[in-house]
Amino acid sequence: MSLEAIRNRLPDYAKDLKLNIGSLATEPALTQQQRAGTFVASAIASRNADLTAALVAEFGAQLSPEALAAAKAAAAIMGMNNVYYRFTHLVGGDYPSMPAKLRMNVMAKPGVEKVDFELWSLAVSAINGCGMCMESHEKVVLHGGLGKEQVQAAVRIAAVVHAVAGVLDAEDALATTLRAAA
Repeated sequence: MSLEAIRNRLPDYAKDLKLNIGSLATEPALTQQQRAGTFVASAIASRNADLTAALVAEFGAQLSPEALAAAKAAAAIMGMNNVYYRFTHLVGGDYPSMPAKLRMNVMAKPGVEKVDFELWSLAVSAINGCGMCMESHEKVVLHGGLGKEQVQAAVRIAAVVHAVAGVLDAEDALATTLRAAA
């Protein structure tokens, strides 16, 4: 499945998403690697199989094998970290000062430029709603030389990809319900 096929599956009520995902595919504020990796990591974090397959096919080809692996790794490690650190932040108490005791080796050696991996981690953290992680990754990205425009662009991609995944899931659920009722 291609990005165009995904866009064609979006119903009329999601026209804005169709337009946004198309325009963000060529977002000029990000390098090709940053943009493509953000799409891949965001798709994986959004958990829709068709969207993930389409966006990995579309944008994975724009990445080196190392960068594709790093984008996937950003989604994987943030899937774990966002749950853990959101818990420590929201519950508070002694938890934030306790050692996490979770392996996070990929963050030290992601296989790509650190700032790109951090940008992808920020996008996934936005999807997963971890404020503590968003603040941490934004700080590293800005310190690494990217500006607020690049941060905003990555989060816009994450927001649209996540919304598209939700619409596709809803439309699949509705189609299943209609088939069962027929």
